[in-house]
Amino acid sequence: MNICVFCSSSNGIDNFYFQQAEELGKLIALQGFSLVYGGANVGLMEHLATSVKKNNGKVIGIIPQKIHDFELSSNVPDELIVTPNMEKRKRLMRDKSDAFIALPGGFGTLEEILEVITLRQLDYHHCPIVFLNTNGFFNHLFKQFELSFSESFAKESYRKLYYVASTPTETMEYIRNFKHEEFETKWFNVPEK
Repeated sequence: MNICVFCSSSNGIDNFYFQQAEELGKLIALQGFSLVYGGANVGLMEHLATSVKKNNGKVIGIIPQKIHDFELSSNVPDELIVTPNMEKRKRLMRDKSDAFIALPGGFGTLEEILEVITLRQLDYHHCPIVFLNTNGFFNHLFKQFELSFSESFAKESYRKLYYVASTPTETMEYIRNFKHEEFETKWFNVPEK
């Protein structure tokens, strides 16, 4: 199984986030899974990939040319793919993956994880999606989700599109035991033609 992890490229974050990324990487490798990630040599990305590799796991990095040109490509991956742009990078990451995890991160991480949630909602894939909510990092985002549910911008059933885990162990248990569930159509009232 290939597990895609979206995460921070910041080196300025608290050490606890790095510890959690390291633990997740170790679990991915020890369970015989491969990592698909953004291919950069900074932040949680590099720490996660290094942990997978150190524990004899396979690492696939996918990075856009523009970031590669800044000399930010990691030397850790077994396979490093350079794409012409971000759009192709994200598509390739999705196409190569069987599960998705969001570690804490900035705008890019949020955009990536929300896109895979939306694609699952629209039945483009049936893969598990997990937020590893280290230190309650995503709590404010989940409050926004609650507003969408309570005001009927999203159906209550779509709470099951993703799972919120507190630890790397819980994250991997959910992915290992995941069973696909069919969802009703996204739209509340579809006009008759």
